[in-house]
Amino acid sequence: MSTSMHTVLRRCVGIVRLSVVVLFTHAVAVASTPTPAERIGELREQIAYHDNLYFRQAAPEISDQAYDRLKRELRELERLHPELAGPAGTGIGDDRSGRFPTRAHLVPMLSLEKSYTAAELQAFFARVARSTDNADITWVLEPKYDGIAISLTYENGRLTHAVTRGNGREGDEVTANARAIRGLPVELAGDDVPELVELRGEVYLTHDAFAHLNVTRTKAGLEPFAHPRNLAAGSLKLTDPAEVTQRPLSVVIHGWGAWEPAATQPVRQADFNAQVAGWGLPAVEEYLVVEDFATVWAEVEACGERRWDWPFPTDGVVLKVNEVAVQDTLGVNADAPNWAMAFKFSAEQAITRVRAITLQVGRTGQITPVAELEPVNIGGTTIARASLHNLNRLRQLDVRIGDTVRVEKAGEIIPQIVAVLTERRDDHLPIFPLPQVCPACLTPLEVGAQGGIMSCTNPDCPAQVRRRLEHFVSASGVDIKGIGPALIAKLVDADLVQVPADLYRLSREHLAALVGENKAEKLHAEIARSRSAPSWRALAGLGIPRVGPATAERLARQFGELDALTRIRSEDLITTEGKSRVAGVGDATARAIAESLTQPAQRRQLQGLHAVGFGPTSDSARQGPLQGRRVVLTGALPTLSRAEATALIVAAGGEVATRVNRETDYVVAGEKPGSKLAAARQLGIQILDEAGLRALLAGHGGD
Repeated sequence: MSTSMHTVLRRCVGIVRLSVVVLFTHAVAVASTPTPAERIGELREQIAYHDNLYFRQAAPEISDQAYDRLKRELRELERLHPELAGPAGTGIGDDRSGRFPTRAHLVPMLSLEKSYTAAELQAFFARVARSTDNADITWVLEPKYDGIAISLTYENGRLTHAVTRGNGREGDEVTANARAIRGLPVELAGDDVPELVELRGEVYLTHDAFAHLNVTRTKAGLEPFAHPRNLAAGSLKLTDPAEVTQRPLSVVIHGWGAWEPAATQPVRQADFNAQVAGWGLPAVEEYLVVEDFATVWAEVEACGERRWDWPFPTDGVVLKVNEVAVQDTLGVNADAPNWAMAFKFSAEQAITRVRAITLQVGRTGQITPVAELEPVNIGGTTIARASLHNLNRLRQLDVRIGDTVRVEKAGEIIPQIVAVLTERRDDHLPIFPLPQVCPACLTPLEVGAQGGIMSCTNPDCPAQVRRRLEHFVSASGVDIKGIGPALIAKLVDADLVQVPADLYRLSREHLAALVGENKAEKLHAEIARSRSAPSWRALAGLGIPRVGPATAERLARQFGELDALTRIRSEDLITTEGKSRVAGVGDATARAIAESLTQPAQRRQLQGLHAVGFGPTSDSARQGPLQGRRVVLTGALPTLSRAEATALIVAAGGEVATRVNRETDYVVAGEKPGSKLAAARQLGIQILDEAGLRALLAGHGGD
C-alpha cells in the first residue's frame, strides 16, 4: 500500500474517532442537562427549603440576592414553559409557623419585585411610564427596612388585629405580641381616623438595640445574634407576649390594605406618611418625592451612602408611584404591586484568607468555632475574626485553615463567612477535625440533639470559670472597674478565685502580688465598693438564663435581698400551670429562672455571696434620682458603653426605652445620634449629653 493511501486511511480513522468523541460528549452533556420540567422541580425544592429557613425559622443560609436569583430563574422558566407554571401567588413565601391562629387579610398582603441594577430599575420606571401614557406622575423613594412584615388593623381607632404576611392571603395572628412593642399605640390619635384601616409595616430592631443585646449576650458568655432581621422575626413569633417585651422591637408603617370608607384614603403616598405620623404611629421619615429617573438614580446612590448613618437596618430602597389613583390604575399581579419596586443594595464583601480556626468555650460550656482571618477592611471596619456559630455551620461551609473565603457583614454589623472559594483551595488542605475534648480542660465534649452544638460539661473548666467571672464583674453585673479578662485569668490560674464570692475574700497582698501595690489598693477599694451593690446586680452578674439587668431588677423588687433569694422555691416563681408569678416577667422566663435558682450550684453561689457580706440595698434603686423616669439612649457616648449607661440608669431607678415618644423623659445623645434626636426636639423632650446624664445620676438635675 502506498504512503499516500496510508495517510488517507489514518485521516479517515481520525475523523471517525473524533466523531465518536464528539457524539459521546454531546450525549453526556444531554444526559446531564436537566429538562425544563426537572430544573423547575429542582428550583421549587430549593426555594421551598430556603423559604422554610427564612420565613419560619428566621435562619437563612444564603443571601437575599442568591435567593432572588433562584426565584428569577424559576419565573423565567415558567414564562418560557407556561404549561409547567405553578399556581399564581406562590412567589410570596409563607411565614406561618403553626404556633398561632391564622387570620385572613382583608386585602392580600403582597411582596415587592426586586431589582439589583440601575438598568433593572430603569426598565421598571419605563414600563410604568408606558402603562400610564407618560402622564405627569411623581415618585416616592423610601428606605427598605430590613425586618418582618406586619399588618395592623385598627377599627374605630383601636388596634384589633396584628397579622404577619403569611402566604399573602392569611398569616399568623400575633396581636398580643404586637401590643408588647413599645411605640406602637393601641389607639390612634386625631380626628381623621377611618372606621377601619389595615396598615402595613415592618417590625425591626434598631442598630443601637441590636448592639446592646449582643453586648449583653457576649458578656454573659452567649453567642451573639447574627442578624437583626432574624432576631426581629424570631421575637415576633415568641409564644409568650411577656417575652416580647424583653426584646426592644420597633415598628414602622409604610402602606395600607383595606380602608373604610374608601373616600377618606389619602391621594398621595407622601400624604399617607404624614397622616400616619399624625395618628401617633411611627411613620417613614427618610423619604423623598422625585420626578425623573436621573433624579431617582442619583438619590438611590445617595441612599446607598447614607444607609450607614440610618439608625435602622436597611437592605435597599423602595420606589413607589406617589399618586394613589395611578397606583389603582396600574393594579397588582399575583405576587406584587405593579406600581412599586425594591432596589436591593449589595452587601459589602471582601476576600481574605483563613489563618486559623480556634475553639472558644463560653460561660455555659458551649463550643464556638471562630475563623481567624487575615485582616481585611469592610465598610470602614477592619475584620480579623468571623464566628462560625456552631459545628453544623462549619461542616456546611467546609472551611479549612488556609482557605480563601468571601466575608461580609451580616445586617451591616456581624462579620460572617458567606462562601469558601474552593477553586482557590490547595488540594492538600485537610478538613478541620471535629473536636473530641474541651480545648481548655480536655473533658470529653457532649454533642447536642441536633449534632451541631458541642459543650463542655465540666463546671470547673477554667475557661467557663473565667467567662462566668468576667460576666459577674462586668457593667451588666456588679460593675467592678479595673478587673478585666487578663486579671481574671491570673486570679483563676493562681487558684485565688473560682466563684464570685472569692473576689470578696481577696486581700491587698493577693492583689499586689499580681498587679503591684498601687493598683492593688485601688482594686481592693473598688471590690469593697461593689459589695454594697443592689441585689439585682448580683442576680444579673450570676448569668442566670434569660436574666438581664431589667429582669433581675424585677426579681429583686419582688423577693428582696440575697438571703431571701437563697430560699426561693419554684412555686414562688411559677404556678402549677407554669404561669409566671413575677410581675413583668413572662412564663417561659419565669420557668427558666425557677429551674436555675433551685439548682444546688446556683444556691451555693447566692449563699456564698451572702456569707461574705454582699449587702445589696434594693430600696436604693427604687428611690434613685431616675425613679419612674424613661430614658432613651442614642449615638455613641464618649466614655460609657451602651451596657454601662443602661446599668447606671436602671440602678438609679430609671427605665431605658428604645423609641422616643410622649412618655420619654430624657434623651441622652452621643455621637451620630440619628433620628431619635430629631424626634426628641420635635416633642420638646429634654436632651442630655453624657455629662448631663452623670449630673442627673448624681442628683444635680439634667440641665
